[in-house]
Amino acid sequence: MISAKILNQPMPANQSRQQVVCAEPPRQSPLIQNGLAGENHLTAKCVKLIETTYHNNCDSDYTEKISELTRCFNYRQNQDYFWSDPQHSLLYGTPLYAEATLAQRLALNHLSWFANYNYISNSETETVMYNQVTGSVFESLGGYELLTKELAMETKQEYEHIKAFRKVGLMSATALIGRTGLNALLKWNTYKLTLGHDKLPTYQYYGLRSLAKSVGGQGHRPHYSRYLEGIEKSHDFILKAPTVGMLGRSIGPSLPWQSFYSFSWGTGSPFMACQFYTVRMIANLYLKNMEHAIARYAKRLENAAAYVPAPTAISRYHFLDEAFHTTISKLLARDLYKLFPQPTAYEKLIANSVIYKMQTGTLGGLSAVLTHRYFPDDFTLFELLYQLFQSSVFGFTEAEAKHWMARCFCQEHDGLHLAASNRQRLLKALQDFFVDVDYLKAVNRHMGAMADRGEISAALAQNQKTFAQFFQRR
Repeated sequence: MISAKILNQPMPANQSRQQVVCAEPPRQSPLIQNGLAGENHLTAKCVKLIETTYHNNCDSDYTEKISELTRCFNYRQNQDYFWSDPQHSLLYGTPLYAEATLAQRLALNHLSWFANYNYISNSETETVMYNQVTGSVFESLGGYELLTKELAMETKQEYEHIKAFRKVGLMSATALIGRTGLNALLKWNTYKLTLGHDKLPTYQYYGLRSLAKSVGGQGHRPHYSRYLEGIEKSHDFILKAPTVGMLGRSIGPSLPWQSFYSFSWGTGSPFMACQFYTVRMIANLYLKNMEHAIARYAKRLENAAAYVPAPTAISRYHFLDEAFHTTISKLLARDLYKLFPQPTAYEKLIANSVIYKMQTGTLGGLSAVLTHRYFPDDFTLFELLYQLFQSSVFGFTEAEAKHWMARCFCQEHDGLHLAASNRQRLLKALQDFFVDVDYLKAVNRHMGAMADRGEISAALAQNQKTFAQFFQRR
């Protein structure tokens, strides 16, 4: 439940985003130099889109609104309202949801916000680091000043997003299942239990860095990520713990493997710096698939002059903030990489491997109790329901809690079909995007590994195993 502590150099509390990033924004900045600029249509398109996105992002105030809503958040003031359409609720479509009272349905709606945004905050923690790894490669190349400014701004926005999701989510979950219930979730942090350490040894760090540099080609070394150089000078050695967001879940709990991908994106290859944004685009589309409906829900409330709960408003402003990020991800992942030398066979191998891992990881399954999560239900989610069922919200005995968990996790219900439909919509969006990324193999361009997974029968079979293991290990 707790993300890796990799949020280095936090934004000073007394400085706004515009003050830090957008002071005197250049209105005419040559984005691409060194012979790439000129009559090339693609180059002009990239320049124009980055300039427009940067200036529009500077002029927006969505992040500031998120920060203010977070600062003033009080769960009691929001507890009597749905924060999204009911079908976004935890356990929606299950037999228990059909029998739940209004108060219980509200609690399930709020806990879905907590669970979904906890995962998103972990993923955005990853983005904070990799934005800096790749952004400093573009900085080293020279001629990409406006792009690096935009990525720096996005990083600072992610800090505020993470702060909002953690504060609002934890305050809400504490009100519903208590501190004891929250603490019970932490013991299922399998990444920490598997590794037994939270920092990459020095010899592994430099060994992995040398491997990434040597197989990545000599020509990229002058543009090695300045962010990674700064970490090495401080002897902080990049990841203090394996990340647990979309990328970390897909790569797995191996700290060396996660570090190796970091070096690959930061080793100085402009192609690899762009390639990270194919991964970020998956996260962008995953988020949009869930969050667009919440943004519409917030707008409906606003148009009806109804009360808009703070978490609903945070989701809406986050959706609007992320639209800028998605534009940049799309540009770098699908267009900008074409301005650089063709990728080497090794770079294609790394690029294809990480997209395939995303398909089989964060996109590789189906949740029986969250309609916008597409990997198998894990012990942490089992524990969340176990604690909720025995809290004052439901007041079940242990035997009753176990009975209802079996029915919700291990038996077919309407919620699983809704989740499968949501997953299919995301699959189509990913296929539409990746079909034009020419260096990817067919299984990645067409999202074949994701398409082959996500069956309801497979989700139920997996949950039956997890159910037995959960109660054996408690």
